[in-house]
Amino acid sequence: MAFSSFLTSAVNAGLRRVRRLALALGLGVALAAPSAAPTAASAALPQAIPQAIPRAAGPLSAPAAAAAASVASRMAPRVLACTTCHGKEGRSTPEGYFPRLAGKPAGYLANQLLNFRDGRRSYPQMGYLLEHLSDDYLREMAAHFAALDLPYAPPPAAQAPATVLERGRQLVQHGDAARQIPACVQCHGPSLTGVNPAIPGLLGLPRDYLNSQLGAWTTGQRRAQAPDCMAAIARQLAPEDVSAVSAWLAAQPVPGGGKPLAQAVGPMPVRCGGVDSLPVVGAAAPVR
Repeated sequence: MAFSSFLTSAVNAGLRRVRRLALALGLGVALAAPSAAPTAASAALPQAIPQAIPRAAGPLSAPAAAAAASVASRMAPRVLACTTCHGKEGRSTPEGYFPRLAGKPAGYLANQLLNFRDGRRSYPQMGYLLEHLSDDYLREMAAHFAALDLPYAPPPAAQAPATVLERGRQLVQHGDAARQIPACVQCHGPSLTGVNPAIPGLLGLPRDYLNSQLGAWTTGQRRAQAPDCMAAIARQLAPEDVSAVSAWLAAQPVPGGGKPLAQAVGPMPVRCGGVDSLPVVGAAAPVR
């Protein structure tokens, strides 16, 4: 199936789900409207979750951790609409398209919610749910899912021949310098479980989802804060590279419970929006 046809089918199916849930819950229960004044937990969020595009990572203080836990508990009944597609507690589903939310870096989740609401990512049912929610409320949603510590299911059996999987492994672990394709591990961590506060893990995701996101970056349907490093990298990948990378990643077990690293272990290979304070190989530090 062509990527555009696959994406259209997924969008339409998701829209039908969201509309049914909205009618059943009136959206007042699933996504209770944020109050005009920040709650006590919201006021504590600057310590737990960056209020702007995340700049640095670090361990949470005890008050910040308590605030994040409070937010997560209070948000649970308000994010029922999310679990319709993303599975109970954001664990994802076996249907092959919707990604896991539980345990992902809070800054990454917050960035993606902002991207959906503001049109940098195009997925109609997400925009429908988020269009009237404030920045603070989206960050509370991100805090809720980031605080969930849930086991990953075993990976499915590999869905590609050994030669394809090896090609995917080479690109993930070593990249292709001749085509200016960095290794995935250079940004997403040596275990590919992500880096706090804003770099996601790549394991435990459905192959179809990985394929579709790389395709969306290639075609401009998915964008991020400038400089959009993933868009530039995706455009260097041939279709067979995308298939190989997604097949290999989807077949790997998730180590260490999928927990992201507290900080990057080395410089980024390229500068990326949203994490532009991180050092980059051969580049001067950004001026503040």
